[in-house]
Amino acid sequence: MPEIEFRSDVTVELVRASASDSDVLFAARVSTAGEQSLEQDALISTHEVSEEQAKKDAGLINYLMRDRHGSPFEHNSMTFYVQAPIFVFREFMRHRMASYNEESGRYRELRPVFYVPGPERNLVQQGRPGKYDFVPGTAEQFGLVEQEIRTSSQRAYESYQKMLDAGVAREVARAVLPLNIYSSMYVTMNARSLMNFLSLRTKRPESTFPSFPQREIEMCAEKMEVFWVNLMPSTAAAFEKNGRVAP
Repeated sequence: MPEIEFRSDVTVELVRASASDSDVLFAARVSTAGEQSLEQDALISTHEVSEEQAKKDAGLINYLMRDRHGSPFEHNSMTFYVQAPIFVFREFMRHRMASYNEESGRYRELRPVFYVPGPERNLVQQGRPGKYDFVPGTAEQFGLVEQEIRTSSQRAYESYQKMLDAGVAREVARAVLPLNIYSSMYVTMNARSLMNFLSLRTKRPESTFPSFPQREIEMCAEKMEVFWVNLMPSTAAAFEKNGRVAP
């Protein structure tokens, strides 16, 4: 049987992107410039933008964000590769404004890689639903969580291997595997969809509407945001300035 691996992190890589602040600008300016927006876009693409023009561009993006004119933020694309526990993917797929392709337990033998919370992960929920917070657990609680997850994961994977060795189909044998087994997927979305995702899956005190995501999907969102900020800095700045509300 392959050696079992335990992780407490997630992997996010930007695979490809066609996304920049200029994508927002040319899409917005067609509203008032029509066919002339093609010439404006070509000019921006081939010439260095002046400081004055850059300030105007940032102002337009901020206006669009502030007044929630959302469609100009859709004319771009980012594809991320994500490795995370399956329970994280189930939360991802509640966001139905992205395209997903995940590895299949029907067509390949799943690798024995399992999630176990790291020592920095808060364990104890305080408060009632809709108004609660998480606080660190005790050393005893952390030890219990780690031991039980490791034991149950190993036992489940041994059962999975027994069924495979007996000739049982992968799609049947996988039924015994727990939600903390890692999977991988590609997720493709535009900036408007990503902002919606970030507004719900990151907890920031400056957000107009507070969100309380599960920490493991927030870890993915934080890594995705870093890539996006580098691609579309003016759009990201406007998102932040306007309370992290998706347009």
